Amino acid sequence: MTPIYLRKFKDAAVYGLYSNLYAWVSMLNAILAFGMETTYFRFLQKVDPKDKQRVFDNSFVVTLMTSLLLLISVFVFIDPITAWFADGGRSEEYTKYIQYFVFILVADALAVVPFAKLRAQGRPIRYSSLKFINIFVTLFSNLFFIVYLPDWTKSSAFWADFAAGWFQEGWIGYVFLSNLLASVLTLLLLTPEILTLRLRIDRPLMKSMLVYSFPILIANISFILNENLDKMFFPKLLPGEYGKTELGIYAAVTKIAVFLNLFVTAFRLGAEPFFFSYAKNENARRTYAKIMEYFVMLMVLVMVGITVNLDWLKDFIRGNELQPDIYWTGLKVVPFILLNFVLLGIYMNLSVWYKLTDQTRFALYISLTGALVTIALNFLLIPIYSYPGAVATTTTAYLVMIGLSLFWGQKYYPIPYHFLKIILYLMSGLGVSLVSFFIFNSNFWIGNGLLLLFSIAIVFSERKNIEQLLLQRKNNLK
Repeated sequence: MTPIYLRKFKDAAVYGLYSNLYAWVSMLNAILAFGMETTYFRFLQKVDPKDKQRVFDNSFVVTLMTSLLLLISVFVFIDPITAWFADGGRSEEYTKYIQYFVFILVADALAVVPFAKLRAQGRPIRYSSLKFINIFVTLFSNLFFIVYLPDWTKSSAFWADFAAGWFQEGWIGYVFLSNLLASVLTLLLLTPEILTLRLRIDRPLMKSMLVYSFPILIANISFILNENLDKMFFPKLLPGEYGKTELGIYAAVTKIAVFLNLFVTAFRLGAEPFFFSYAKNENARRTYAKIMEYFVMLMVLVMVGITVNLDWLKDFIRGNELQPDIYWTGLKVVPFILLNFVLLGIYMNLSVWYKLTDQTRFALYISLTGALVTIALNFLLIPIYSYPGAVATTTTAYLVMIGLSLFWGQKYYPIPYHFLKIILYLMSGLGVSLVSFFIFNSNFWIGNGLLLLFSIAIVFSERKNIEQLLLQRKNNLK
């Protein structure tokens, strides 16, 4: 939807508002989930098969309680919350936004554990079907309110009468309303999983689960701070219309990197259950090390592939007719945003050690340190350098977190990572990206030529591993 948003809304400041509100939503999503997704997977491996239902019951009850607490709190304190976000704007509109979002948050939070159950049961078809339904409802609702209805009201008396008195062309609230419709429908479609719930609490099990999940909760909050604190406080650090416009540009160019983030997210969804289920294998640690190598290799190739094609990908974030190139001023930070997503994926790989050893307190230490770095540098750099300062802050925070995770991880659960190869891939990929963008000005042919040479170099360096994998696959087929 990003290209449509950027073309239909009047200026970059509106997209800045959109990005600011969704950054806050991501924080609240982490709080409401309370780390129950990871906790659910872990305790399924720890309890007897007959007690797995109790794990589901306890996990869902936690998200139910946090959701009710949020719902009550928002409606009790709606006026000061509105005043914070409106910041001199039209408070009645912000009140509507907040009301939409609180129900989106509740619906999404209550869906977390049922979706985790589908993953644990190995039911990717139902899982992905529900996710696609959510996407389609969001998509078509957006298109109806933002694209089609404005045109229909001008060409049809029926639709003009239908929209009379309530429809506002170009209102950003329709994006949030579309999200709400999709979230509520998804929750309703999860009813078969939710109806298996037994409203009971196993107190000893609940205590163990909360002890395990609390550091993960704090780690998740800290992680969201690392990812979104810049967008959350950008309007406060760069006040006024200029700050919203800069945030809109930053958020738009970040969307180009979403292609890489999709790989990272898909990896996380599949890898977390695998890491837990494979932990008892004799060669588990060597397998985790190989996964890291292949992950970095693939992510770096995607990073370079996106960067060398920015000359045509930039049309993805073309502005409206009055300001078609306003978002392109931020393209200079895209290679570094892509690098940050690769670093995030590396940290996700490294985090396996404290989850498998039940030492989730280290997640707390690492994430809090990263959050402190993020807070300090954002407040220092954004007022001076705007969004390039935010990107540099994220890079620094992830490097610190990776360093701490490696330090403690190799002490408590050593995994034989090939550090030199990983660093070489990272640095060479970043180098090719920067040469393509800053020296050759994202020339399509030169950039993709560099990508081809880089790909050949990687295949050549990995030829023995590739031959081994092909031989293994051939033997398995026999």
